Amino acid sequence: MIIAGLLAICVLSSSCATVFGGRVNDYQRTKPLAGQPQRAVRPVALIADILLFWPGLIVDFATAAIYKPHPPKDSPAPAPAATAEVKTASATPN
Repeated sequence: MIIAGLLAICVLSSSCATVFGGRVNDYQRTKPLAGQPQRAVRPVALIADILLFWPGLIVDFATAAIYKPHPPKDSPAPAPAATAEVKTASATPN
């Protein structure tokens, strides 16, 4: 029983992006909808997982830590409708 627990800890902590990638944010966890650009994968973590311990690759994809934490700089800006609602709500006459 103790050996199985230690083995599970070793497997879960052996994925490079999960251990060294930092906290996983909402951008990494959210799957893109149809028509949205795909999330970029961290190439160094991918190669390290393949070379060192391939089950770590499964853990990194399952936790979404393998994906880069921020969208590319050329991604579209947020929808302007959200900012328009804020302006109309704050512009009420006194």
